[in-house]
Amino acid sequence: MTHSVSHNSLTHAAEQAQQWVKELAKDLDWNEQSAFRLLKSVLHALRDWLSPEEMADLSAQLPTLIRGIYFDGWNPAEPAWERKKRDFIICVRKGFGYEPEIDVDRSIAAVFRLLDRHISHGEIVQVRNSMKKSLRELWPEG
Repeated sequence: MTHSVSHNSLTHAAEQAQQWVKELAKDLDWNEQSAFRLLKSVLHALRDWLSPEEMADLSAQLPTLIRGIYFDGWNPAEPAWERKKRDFIICVRKGFGYEPEIDVDRSIAAVFRLLDRHISHGEIVQVRNSMKKSLRELWPEG
């Protein structure tokens, strides 16, 4: 019996992650593969941007499989870099791959809107407040 329970929770986790990707793809009018790559790139940039405490707080709010993506390839020893909006965008582009026809600001804002919809308001406020003003422009207040 326990076997089916763990299978169900895994199915649920997969469906939740899939739902995030589907929503993002729909918002941007992209295919799901590109939406997944973008979500991963933005989560990685965000993760490397936040303080360790904030990073952990945010991860606790993410669905299981999204949290796995968030931590994928994480190296906590890496020093924090200049936290300017431009650097964040470069970081996302590096993770996503350079595609000139893509409006990166708009794409990043779409990921932030997705997080707004799924993460508790209090946590979002903390994450936004920890960001430099220039980056906050990318994260419109919901």
